[in-house]
Amino acid sequence: MKNKVRTMLARPSGRYVLVGGSVYVFELLTIVIAQAAGAGPVLAIGISFWLGLFASFALQKLVTFSDRRLQHRVLLPQFLAFSLLVLFNFGFTLLVAKLLAHTVPAVLSRTLALGITAIWNFYLYKTRIFKSSTNAVY
Repeated sequence: MKNKVRTMLARPSGRYVLVGGSVYVFELLTIVIAQAAGAGPVLAIGISFWLGLFASFALQKLVTFSDRRLQHRVLLPQFLAFSLLVLFNFGFTLLVAKLLAHTVPAVLSRTLALGITAIWNFYLYKTRIFKSSTNAVY
């Protein structure tokens, strides 16, 4: 079992799943903590979203893709591309929810959209956003 976990974490795809799951749990805990501190649901989700966005960017960059370049000229374009991708994913998720609203539960449509966006996110992170070659976004 340990060898399977080590093998999985040796690959960016395994680390990608681990980081994504960890950020998801972090966001859920942030919502619970914010609400316990008196925030309403919308504020708690807003706080969770932004903290999750920054945590996800840092962990995907540093842990998943081992991109240690921290110069401003690298970080700013990477974060901009990452943020634009998040906005695109949000729009896509809303579209899927709208298209499937009368056929499947919201949790299922969100899960489907999340699965699809996770696939293209991994590809774009690996080949464009966090790649240190001439194909990168910066």
